[in-house]
Amino acid sequence: MARHVLITLFDDVDTLDFAGPLEVFAITGQRMTGPVPFTVSMVAERDSPPINTRSGLMVLPYYTYADPIQADILVIPGGLGARHESKNPAILHFIKQQAEYAEIIMSVCSGALLLGACGLLDGLDSTTHHAALEELARIAPKTNVIKGRRFVDNGKVITSAGITAGLDASLYVVQRLLGPDIAQETANHLEYSWQPAGPS
Repeated sequence: MARHVLITLFDDVDTLDFAGPLEVFAITGQRMTGPVPFTVSMVAERDSPPINTRSGLMVLPYYTYADPIQADILVIPGGLGARHESKNPAILHFIKQQAEYAEIIMSVCSGALLLGACGLLDGLDSTTHHAALEELARIAPKTNVIKGRRFVDNGKVITSAGITAGLDASLYVVQRLLGPDIAQETANHLEYSWQPAGPS
């Protein structure tokens, strides 16, 4: 049975923060026989008008917070909008609800601010975009914020550094769940330079 990847969107989200993981999970296993390992969809507080990304792309989510599906893998991207959303009770409540049953919660870039605001990083190591490290430490004072890491794996919670680091974290999730060969096949299809490795 395919794991469902649910990507949370909001205005002023960085496009590559969500589009990178979306592409990784969507194309993984295309050469495998049988069912695909992941299905991918997007969720936002509203479905109309469209979500406006920081780069001007307009996106229509599949679901809203009022009527979502349960994620196996919940992806929280970042961007300028993450700073505003870290004070939005609706998204924080949604993330906490989803996190209760999700297998993996993964933030990209400043999406870690939302996990920190939810208390989901308390007692854990974490990272984020280099420009948001101090902000994350303020929002989540019980978190050990690490700089200079592409991503940090705590088991259920994975945080990644800025923007393109979301590709590395997503490929690492594929590696962890399906093995290094499948992850490498996905990276090769993307023509992305990546080697199976631990969280570094």
